[in-house]
Amino acid sequence: MCGNNMSAPLPAIVPAARKASAAVIFLHGLGDTGHGWAEAFAGIRTPHVKYICPHAPTMPVSLNMNMRMPSWFDIVSLSPDATEDESGIKRAAENIKALIDQEVKNGIPSTRIVLGGFSQGGALSLYTALTTKQKLGGVLALSCWLPLRNSFPQAAADVGNKDVPVLQCHGEADPLVPLMFGCLTVQKLKSLMNPNNITFKTYPGMAHSSCPQEMDNIKDFIETNLPQID
Repeated sequence: MCGNNMSAPLPAIVPAARKASAAVIFLHGLGDTGHGWAEAFAGIRTPHVKYICPHAPTMPVSLNMNMRMPSWFDIVSLSPDATEDESGIKRAAENIKALIDQEVKNGIPSTRIVLGGFSQGGALSLYTALTTKQKLGGVLALSCWLPLRNSFPQAAADVGNKDVPVLQCHGEADPLVPLMFGCLTVQKLKSLMNPNNITFKTYPGMAHSSCPQEMDNIKDFIETNLPQID
């Protein structure tokens, strides 16, 4: 996951119950690991789908007084006009593209891969989907925002995912990444991609977390866009 850093932990994986013909790559939020989301996906698993939940590298995070914690890139502030870690975001996106390539080498076409994430991981999944030439099967963007949004549409000029289905979800009571971020993000996505393929769901009372209804919506999205093929 981190270039040549052999000490990077291997992703948490929920293997397919039968031969995997599709995969979900899902990126956790700041300070977390892939284990919790792997457990969540194990609860809604689809038999032919493999779920891959990588762990972010540990690094100092400006937002948290430079404490070292799992983070895909540095975050200075959660305000809309904050300085962003452009080089870190781009480097992290390249690592995720390499992970997608690895699954393609394993025999799963990129069009049978859903990329997604929560919070910082969701932000990275959106940026990666919009800047990769790999055609994906879908994108899950939970409680997140679009990083480096001012670099679009230029950065997305050659993107192969303009028509990819997107499920964006947000808690209406999120105190960390306010619902406004989600609303601004979906507007931006609809200007860059096919708006008919973007679904935005909000959940009353949900904070910066998940809920059973959201997990049901995620399960439906995965089964619709990664159907059984054998």
